[in-house]
Amino acid sequence: MTGRVDLDSVDLRILRILQNNARITNRDLAAEAGVAPSTCLDRVNRLRASGVIEGYRLKVSPEALGRPIQAFLTLRTQHSRDVLAPLAEHILAQPETRALYNIAGASDFLVLVACPDVATLQRLIVDELTSRPEIHNVETMLVFQEWEGGPLLPPDAEAGAGAE
Repeated sequence: MTGRVDLDSVDLRILRILQNNARITNRDLAAEAGVAPSTCLDRVNRLRASGVIEGYRLKVSPEALGRPIQAFLTLRTQHSRDVLAPLAEHILAQPETRALYNIAGASDFLVLVACPDVATLQRLIVDELTSRPEIHNVETMLVFQEWEGGPLLPPDAEAGAGAE
């Protein structure tokens, strides 16, 4: 999506419902949003086509897959355009990587990883990250607990989000 899309109250209701239950049927979504199923389907398709809806994701428990050790790693790097893409590609190729962000501030990258044990986390940091010449520093922050935020809605809709 290249710019902001104008959303009306029905679009916002549809988005709020989908963000809380992406597996809802179109018929149930339409009923909750207060529109006809055909209207609902048209609106969801328009929201997809305009880039507002980027996709649907399955959230899997790292613990259930044998990766109970989660950590955020901050990386300070040689920050130049010719380094960014190859470094991002290398980090994303690591099976422990769950998310990667290029950030501003004291660090250049923030990486969320999930590992089966501390030895794997150490191997990732020592063998795959600090061994690269463009990475100058790695700081590790272990994740003890995670909470997920609510639906992401446009700033002007947040004030009246609970009013409908």
